[in-house]
Amino acid sequence: MSVPFITVEGPIGVGKTSLSQAIAETQQFHQLKEIVDENPFLNKFYDNIEEWSFQTEMFFLCNRYKQLSDIKTEIMIEQKPVVADYHIFKNLIFAKRTLRSEEYVKYEEIYKILTKDMPVPNIIVYLNGSLDTLMKRIAMRGREFEKNMEPTYLQQLAEDYETFITYFEKEHPGIPVLRFNGDELDFVNNEKDLEFILKEVDITIRKGVISNELT
Repeated sequence: MSVPFITVEGPIGVGKTSLSQAIAETQQFHQLKEIVDENPFLNKFYDNIEEWSFQTEMFFLCNRYKQLSDIKTEIMIEQKPVVADYHIFKNLIFAKRTLRSEEYVKYEEIYKILTKDMPVPNIIVYLNGSLDTLMKRIAMRGREFEKNMEPTYLQQLAEDYETFITYFEKEHPGIPVLRFNGDELDFVNNEKDLEFILKEVDITIRKGVISNELT
């Protein structure tokens, strides 16, 4: 493994930011947080997904591209380890679910151009959970624009994530994917659950470092 670049992924409300922050603090990594609240289209999106999906997804894509461009120097030149609370592949998951087919074709072309030279994570931490768990955690954090989110939309996204992660593991066998079930591990409120996950992440990082030193 080269310089650790970890991404924490999973459906909305599963706890990505909380876990990435904990990893950053224990490993002394730079933390990269995705821009969510600043998206001016989100309120309209959850009121009318079909009408506002393209604007919403393009905003996220451009901002995530800018963020990854900014840390490219840190990872590839300055050799600074990074943990992010998203992987840019999530753009395709959301876009495929919400965009019309003709919009998605255009969107995918732009995505490929923008992500061609982006840093690639070498560890993925994947969090999942049941719809009940996701809805409870979304309600707890109290974001105004998420109050109108349809449970069916969230359930579909969770299923899309599961499909994509399974595909990703087959296509990228050299990139470890650590899976954790949010129904079984409440790492936000339970210190032991958090310690368990952090230990597994640390073991994976150390294995990568040792492997890299031996090659």
